[in-house]
Amino acid sequence: MQQSVCNVTLLVDDYDKGIEFYTHSLGFILLDDIKNGPSSRWVRVAPNHKLGQAGAALVLMKAEVNQQPWIGNQTAGSVAFFLQTDNFQRDYENMLQKGVTFLELPRDEPYATVVIFQDCFGNKWDLLQAK
Repeated sequence: MQQSVCNVTLLVDDYDKGIEFYTHSLGFILLDDIKNGPSSRWVRVAPNHKLGQAGAALVLMKAEVNQQPWIGNQTAGSVAFFLQTDNFQRDYENMLQKGVTFLELPRDEPYATVVIFQDCFGNKWDLLQAK
């Protein structure tokens, strides 16, 4: 049996704000943007993988009123997502130039070079290059 995680839900307060951040600031690609009701859309973004590689996509889901307190804090303050790269310095510098907010300086860990950044909603991410 072969299985993989294909989508992960990310609560947002604005679809277009999320699309702009993920495609412009992080270089993701927009996979889907389909109207799904009067105020709902099916929006998926994902890192621009090399042909033949698969990876999970983010489903940007507009939060309902009772879900709004969790926008940017879906993991209670912990790092929520991990963006792996094949060139840490290149991506770190590109993200800095595009105004991405970093919460620390890059550091070397036994498993990777890593730095924590925030998306436009306040979610914490690790940018990492495995060793």
